[in-house]
Amino acid sequence: MDGMPDLKIRTATEADRAGLCAICLAAFDDSENGLVARLAVGLLDEIASPPTISLVAEEGGVLVGQVAFSAVWMKSDGRFVGRILSPLAVRPERQKGGIGSALVREGLQESTRLGARIVFVYGDPGYYGRFGFTADQARGYEAPCALQYPHGWLALRLDQGKSAVPPGALECVHALRKPELW
Repeated sequence: MDGMPDLKIRTATEADRAGLCAICLAAFDDSENGLVARLAVGLLDEIASPPTISLVAEEGGVLVGQVAFSAVWMKSDGRFVGRILSPLAVRPERQKGGIGSALVREGLQESTRLGARIVFVYGDPGYYGRFGFTADQARGYEAPCALQYPHGWLALRLDQGKSAVPPGALECVHALRKPELW
């Protein structure tokens, strides 16, 4: 990658647990960093079909960022429809250098390859909008838990040429079913 010659993005492994935790503890403020760190590590343990996509960014053998894309299903019939991007974290000293964007792009490509039709995120519309996430695309899809900031519920359709996934209530993996994350 231009500007990041030794950045490597790869699938997270069990050996990355401490690194995932350290990235999240550093990247988020004290009010939420422990919760996000437990989520990132918990997603490694999650048994779901399809499995969670958990990626790490590594520079010079050091983990500098991480992202996860876990499965979402329709609550009504259990049909797999897509993924939720959460969490995304980059070490503070490496933020604003394109690492988070590279992780998101790689995760979206992998999500598409593995059959996701839509990806949801609960985050900053200004940041995620640059990838094409919008509130309009999320309209009608009920988040798995009540949202503290409804304007942050966004989606990106990956199946532009196909019929839309019908709106409805969503279910997520166990690690994300904590109201305090929403």
